[in-house]
Amino acid sequence: MRIVTLHVLQSEKAGGHLGSKLASVHPIGWNIIIGTLFARLASSMSMPFLAIYLTSTKGVSPAMTGMIIAVSALVGVFSSFIGGSLSDQYGRKRIMLSSIGVWIFVFIGFAFADRIVWFFVLNALNGICRSFFEPTSRALLSDITKQENKLLIFNLRYAAINAGVAVGPLIGLQLGSAKSTMPFLIAAGVNLVYMLSLLLQFKKYEIGETIAAPKTRVSLKQSLQILGKDTVFLLALIGIILGNAGYSQFSSTLSQYFANAPAFHDGVQLFSHILVLNAVTVLIVQYPVTRVGKKYSALVSIMLGIFIVSLGLLGFGMLQSVPLLFACAILFTIGEVLMFSMSDLFIDQIALPHLKGTYFGAMGFAGFGGVIGPWLGGMLLDAYGYGSGSVVFSYLAFLCVLGFPMLFFVKIMLQKRSSQNDTIKMHA
Repeated sequence: MRIVTLHVLQSEKAGGHLGSKLASVHPIGWNIIIGTLFARLASSMSMPFLAIYLTSTKGVSPAMTGMIIAVSALVGVFSSFIGGSLSDQYGRKRIMLSSIGVWIFVFIGFAFADRIVWFFVLNALNGICRSFFEPTSRALLSDITKQENKLLIFNLRYAAINAGVAVGPLIGLQLGSAKSTMPFLIAAGVNLVYMLSLLLQFKKYEIGETIAAPKTRVSLKQSLQILGKDTVFLLALIGIILGNAGYSQFSSTLSQYFANAPAFHDGVQLFSHILVLNAVTVLIVQYPVTRVGKKYSALVSIMLGIFIVSLGLLGFGMLQSVPLLFACAILFTIGEVLMFSMSDLFIDQIALPHLKGTYFGAMGFAGFGGVIGPWLGGMLLDAYGYGSGSVVFSYLAFLCVLGFPMLFFVKIMLQKRSSQNDTIKMHA
């Protein structure tokens, strides 16, 4: 999920509001944004190449590799909700610092792991750390940001993600990440610096007692009960899960396919270039895409994104020409931006004020798509082979596009809810 804000910033500057909005960003918010930039840069030097490293260097089968990649998303599905809920109960600082501390040792472990079981364990821990840290940091950004500036702060965070991902794979390719584990040690060092910077910032700035350690605590059971009654959120979550199942192919099935399909001479390099193209394309398409999302709604943006990602998956399986594959990557990226540009803002708007960590964490259940996707993609590659990309990616595209009608139904429900609220206000 990657989005940048270059054109948004240019647009706001033209309106004279950029300086005041940037000045209003809390120093801890800047720390999270800058830390995210370097942490994602470091992790994208290694993690996107993990599937290639396992199949090419360790001789692991595609199906087993898919399972190893999927285990991170699998544990993240459940631990994200737990992490977000715990941050509501015990404060953002404790969860962020403890999770990033464990994360450091996880990356060190990747550098020295030699058995399949260790890759399972480490990637599971990787998923837990990410699913604790990410929703908690997003909830903290929401806590310390004024409502009118939240779209800016969320987009700045995604800008940092995309900038890191744009550079990381190129560095990883030069370091031989498909065969070397050195980038994992670099990621561990970067996260250590990030953790120390957060420690200093939390010590220097007061962020409020309710954020640091809330007085009123809502148990996991109570949080589940509240979410269970939010029908709109639950149905939207199902649609997003299906969309994520398609999007997850980009870093799992697609990398294996390019690296091993006989149609491609140097699939590893091709995949690296597509990763970079994916990140750079966001710089170009973000502004018009964000305008669409702001003009209509976050839900419409996600719906259209799912449809376009499905088209992109079809193209990856049916095309072999490098220029056409690059065009397909651009199409896929447009869908990606549409899917994720407004997701944090959508959750922030529907979340109860005292349960924002829980709602951001509950979006981790969307990671079911990241579990289904790599596993199914690996199984399809095993069943049909690397030479049958059109069949494999047709199935995957169909799974992804099923999210569109689900979210369309959610849109109807939201329209009815809005009409009912307007009627109540008129008679009040």
